[in-house]
Amino acid sequence: MDVVTIGETMVLFTPNTTGFMRYANQFSMKFGGAESNVAIGLARLGHQVGWISKVGNDEFGKALVSFIKGEGVDVSRVKVDQTLPTGIYFKELRRANDVRVYYYRRGSAASALSKVDLDGEYIAKAKYLHVTGITPALSDSCEDTILKAIEIAKMNGVQVVFDPNLRRKLWSEEKARSVLLNIASKADIVLPGISEGEFMFGESDPKKIAECYLNNGASTVVVKLGAKGASYYTNKDYEFVPGYPVDQVVDPVGAGDGFAAGFLSGLLKGLCLQDAVKQANAVGAFVTTVNGDVEGLPEAEEIEGLFNNINQDVDR
Repeated sequence: MDVVTIGETMVLFTPNTTGFMRYANQFSMKFGGAESNVAIGLARLGHQVGWISKVGNDEFGKALVSFIKGEGVDVSRVKVDQTLPTGIYFKELRRANDVRVYYYRRGSAASALSKVDLDGEYIAKAKYLHVTGITPALSDSCEDTILKAIEIAKMNGVQVVFDPNLRRKLWSEEKARSVLLNIASKADIVLPGISEGEFMFGESDPKKIAECYLNNGASTVVVKLGAKGASYYTNKDYEFVPGYPVDQVVDPVGAGDGFAAGFLSGLLKGLCLQDAVKQANAVGAFVTTVNGDVEGLPEAEEIEGLFNNINQDVDR
């Protein structure tokens, strides 16, 4: 695999109407999870990617594994739990730029992931291991699983890419800060946002946030700045890379995962950091133009078409 990622994917229900979800009586079923979003994004851009997870022995689990496999992601290391269910969540589209997400994932099959679910050789043969701060928040065994996967990667020269992806509702602030700092110290590349820098270090300045992560052990830090773009930092240099204008943001959820996929794809293609971040910004922008976590992820020719017309807006 070019990239191996680990984490929970859930069934997503979205009302077919906007407004308060209490008035909805019809829903569309989709699928979403930070790690599988990244995996699908990479697959659409032409890369070999594997997803490690656990689902319930239920129709939801079967449906989402089939969907992710159909998107070109290797699901051979996904385990099926015979007793615990597949997690679900709801996305409420109240009005333009007001999207709210409600999770029902406590006690899910993926929260029971453990170190025995890992295939060390599978991880060792990858070029990158991608992890987020969501998985270790699900349970102690999930935290141990992520730390073990990182250990395997480091022992075998596999680059570790960490997206903090802070989810405050999943754990206490003290535990979150401690665990996320520990994982970040073991990562080669960290992809934080401003809000995560404020939470972790009390800093809102991108350069200061990056310095904190670099001092903590990372070799490359890319700070996401939303629609403005992103800035990358190493111990030698840094640069701001502007984002791509979007005519209308339909659904911002999943844009950060698209960013991670675009950035990793750029590294895999041998692009310099500036161009990798430029591609990351473009993929993230595409995601916001379509309702759904993965439905807006572009294919390689769309990104190439955008880059061939430098002044082109992201317009679906």
